[in-house]
Amino acid sequence: MHYVIIGNGVAGITAAFTLRDRDPHARIAIISGESDYFISRTALMYAFMDRLNLRDLEPFERKSYDAKKIERIRGWVTNLDAGIVTLNGVRKIHYDKLLLATGSVPIQPNWLGLESVRTGAVNFVSLQHLEACEQLAPTTRRAVVAGGGLIGVELVECLTHHGIEVDFLVRDSWYWPMALAKEEGEIIAAHMRRHGVKLHLNHEITQVTADAKGRVEAVKTSQNIEFPCQMLGICIGVRPAIDWIRGVTTARGIQVTNSFQTSLPNVWAAGDCAELPNAQIEQIWYSAKRQGELAAKAMLGDTVNYQAPLFYNSAKFFDIEYTTVGAAASESFFHQVPGKDISFRIMHENGAVTGFNMLGSRWDHTYFENWIHERRTLKEVLANLHQAQFDVEFGRIPTPHD
Repeated sequence: MHYVIIGNGVAGITAAFTLRDRDPHARIAIISGESDYFISRTALMYAFMDRLNLRDLEPFERKSYDAKKIERIRGWVTNLDAGIVTLNGVRKIHYDKLLLATGSVPIQPNWLGLESVRTGAVNFVSLQHLEACEQLAPTTRRAVVAGGGLIGVELVECLTHHGIEVDFLVRDSWYWPMALAKEEGEIIAAHMRRHGVKLHLNHEITQVTADAKGRVEAVKTSQNIEFPCQMLGICIGVRPAIDWIRGVTTARGIQVTNSFQTSLPNVWAAGDCAELPNAQIEQIWYSAKRQGELAAKAMLGDTVNYQAPLFYNSAKFFDIEYTTVGAAASESFFHQVPGKDISFRIMHENGAVTGFNMLGSRWDHTYFENWIHERRTLKEVLANLHQAQFDVEFGRIPTPHD
């Protein structure tokens, strides 16, 4: 049996290791155009800030791939036929079973003038993007970053670390309304401004201009304000990386069943590129890992019926920890610790807690998940909230019930 996996992100690597653990004699090959080895994409910012080197981004020792007899193939897949993938338009690789784990690519806007920019416009998703940012940083005095999500704030923090003046443009009325209520958005906005970031709300780029050499030199926004810059960070979101794929049914992503089967026989898809039957695309690291494992089991013949897990994510906004679990609801309890960038939001509906958004402190999300599954009341959760807080060096922070 020859298993081929396109994409060496967390979904692809997890699938490869799962296949090897169950089938010690199969041939397993992973194809990637980005890198020779699996990297932790969430750690790109720490490489840009010189806290990690590139080798540190690799979660597994390089010898582990050889030990598991997993073949690594560097190149971009350009075509897919029944039983064959084409690499770089030339090389043909045969497979018995194929997993598409191609991940995401940045969304590219249609701003007027962007097509004339030859250098200075960057994304921040891949190793190649990291390299472009590192090359531009020494000659950048001012930068503009567009996009009010996690990738945008990560790039802003990196540029600020390198002493670059940053104008952060967010088209909404507060920072990241998709995930944060107004109160939390304002906490994060004030924190970024204290770090020297010039955050501009209700600004959307309408035009980009370049100098005589093709390097970006300014952007103009919907408020008719021009911001000079030598680097433009485009961080307005990501989409499934499926542009080259033909012969497989796609919509927003590669459409799959609950067992990750695509419309082609012996072809599965998992991770950021997979669109589940409810039209949902889960572009979260832990979801991609779980999908990779289950897709591999389906390829091995197991019965798989994937159900989306309770949503969970964690991140940092400069120094502010962020934990979110569950779903929004019609009602919520909100409390901010006076004078601190620490807040608690607990969503609830019909007498039961449905979700948590916590800023400025560290939490064991498994408690939150259990309380949601157990349909605990807000009163019960507030009384026991201290149990979910991780021990910290200088003690626990006071919870709303204290």
